[in-house]
Parts: sequence; C-alpha cells; structure tokens
Amino acid sequence: MKKIGLNIDLIIDYLKAHPGVSSKDIYNKTSAGLVSYVTLQRILADLVKKDFISHRGSGKGTKYQVSEAYQIIHDVNPEEYFRAEIDERVIRKAYNYDLIKKTLNKIELFTSQELEQLNHLQESYQKKTAKLTEAEYKGELEKLAIDLSWKSSQIEGNTYSLLETERLLRNRETSAGRTMDEAVMLLNHKEAIDFVVANQDYVKPLLLRAIEDIHSILIKEPGVERNIKRRSVGISGTNYRPPDNEFQVKEAMEEMCGLVNLKQNAFEKALLVLLLISYIQPFNDGNKRTARIVSNAILMVNQCCPISFRTVDSLEYKKAMLIFYEQNNISAFKKIFISQFEFAVNTYF
Repeated sequence: MKKIGLNIDLIIDYLKAHPGVSSKDIYNKTSAGLVSYVTLQRILADLVKKDFISHRGSGKGTKYQVSEAYQIIHDVNPEEYFRAEIDERVIRKAYNYDLIKKTLNKIELFTSQELEQLNHLQESYQKKTAKLTEAEYKGELEKLAIDLSWKSSQIEGNTYSLLETERLLRNRETSAGRTMDEAVMLLNHKEAIDFVVANQDYVKPLLLRAIEDIHSILIKEPGVERNIKRRSVGISGTNYRPPDNEFQVKEAMEEMCGLVNLKQNAFEKALLVLLLISYIQPFNDGNKRTARIVSNAILMVNQCCPISFRTVDSLEYKKAMLIFYEQNNISAFKKIFISQFEFAVNTYF
C-alpha cells in the first residue's frame, strides 16, 4: 500500500484539475485500491482542517475544491524547488494584485500548533523579562540590536564580521579592508533600531509614512533614493518582476498597511511585513532591510520578543523569499520566522 502522504498529492492534483467533485469521485480517481473510502474521508476532513481544501454542501452533496489558502501555506521544499534553474521554474512572473485584497485577508498564516508554539515562547519571554531590571533589559536589547544590524547587513552582502560590527557600533571603530559604505550600512541599521525602540508607537497603526521614515534612516548617506521608487528595479536570481508604476506601488503598500492593521495576531502582522515589503519592492534599495526593522518594530509594539535572525543562513533566507516571490508560498519563510523567534527568546533577555 502506498503511503497516505502520496495520496494527498494525488488528491490535490486531482482537485486542481477537477474542482467541485464529490468524495466518491475523488476516491474512484485517486485512492481506490490504495486506502479505504473511510480512510479517504478522514484524509479529506484533515485537509479541510488544514485549509488545504474547502467544501460546499453537506452529506452526499458535499463538493470539494482546492482552497485559496493552499498555494500560500502548503509545504514547499526549497532544496527540491531550486533543483530547477531560474528559467526552468514555472512561476508567477508578475506581481499578484489579488494576493493582499482577496487571499491574505481571508486566511490564517499559522496553524494552531504553530501558534501554540509561538505563544508558549512568548510566555517564556514575558516571564524572563519580568525578572530583569530596566538596565538589564536595555543591555540585552542592545546585544540583539547589534546582532540584527550585523545579520541584516550580511544578508545584503556586507562583509563585516559580528565582532567587527560590535566594535564599530559600540566604539565607532571601522575595520581595515572594509569599505566605508559597509560601515555606514551597519551604523544606519543601529540608528533605525534605536529609533523604533524609542518610538514604538510609530508603527501602530502601520502607515506608509512610517515605513518611508524608517527606510530613510536605513539608507542615509550612501546615496540611495528615498521614498517610493519611480522606475523599474529588478531582483537578482528570479524572473519575478515587482510593480514598477509609482502609483501602483503606493497603492500596494497602502493595501499592505491596511491588511497588517486588520490582522489581530502580532506574529501574522510581523510575518506579513517581512514578506510583503520585500515582495512589493517599493524602494530602489533597502527593501528587505526595511522589512526586517519594521517587522521588529511591530513585534516590540505588541510586547513580543524581537528577532535578530542571527543564526539564519543568508542563502536559505534568500531562497525562502524567492519562493514567496515566485509562488506566493510562505512555508519556507515561515519556518525561518518561527525558528528565529525561538532562538531570540532562548538567547536574549
């Protein structure tokens, strides 16, 4: 007998090609001889619970189809996905204008088990910070800010080591063999983090103006244009093209802010900001850096533990983001978010 996991793929593929079919149809076309009809019904119920498929009607008249959420939340293996080269991958090449307005506003990004894990970690964070003096808390937050400045810059190609970054940010000592632009990037990161720590209500509610202000701090001095871009900006490693019309970009950002403000869960808010600012690419440069700072600002204003991303592999981070660009799928990046939140709670404070 084949594994049930293999049958799930058959079911999903069949429903993609034949939406609105009954459980009997699904059984006859995908599962007869592999599992019992009762087992198939349990599998369908589990897929409905996971929001991979949806149904209408009742009893024998129940009809099934792939859910709107499936493409976004089902597991994608990055190693398997990137076996295909850039021009071989079947992707969404253009920005998905329905993603925010018609899909993300209707689904929950985390499963109940994932939320339970995040909430347990958050409780641990609150218990630990409750025992700290104000000076101790500020000291731990300073460590996290240095780690975040380093890793966020490293993801963008900065070559400073963590020790060099700490020396630069604490003592303003640059390192031999490093460029001034690299030093400025790190100093700007720290300034942006200090700003959101001192002005935590700045992102509540989240407004485009606040995102632009944080971006302006991050790209100060290196000569990068501020505010919404006015020309097309490509993304290396993918054939996905973000919107390039200034008015469409601004509209997409406003819609993102509206979605984030609508969501009640702080973890969903933070994850959406990380993904969508990067996906929309509103600025000529500094988009992912801005996303990481704004996301942390949202966590902090909701009294959640901020994330340094210190142990994330830069290439894995980029691959997870590319999967979202090309497939609008959050699974790989969500795993990074959860693991890095766990690392932050267990490492700082």
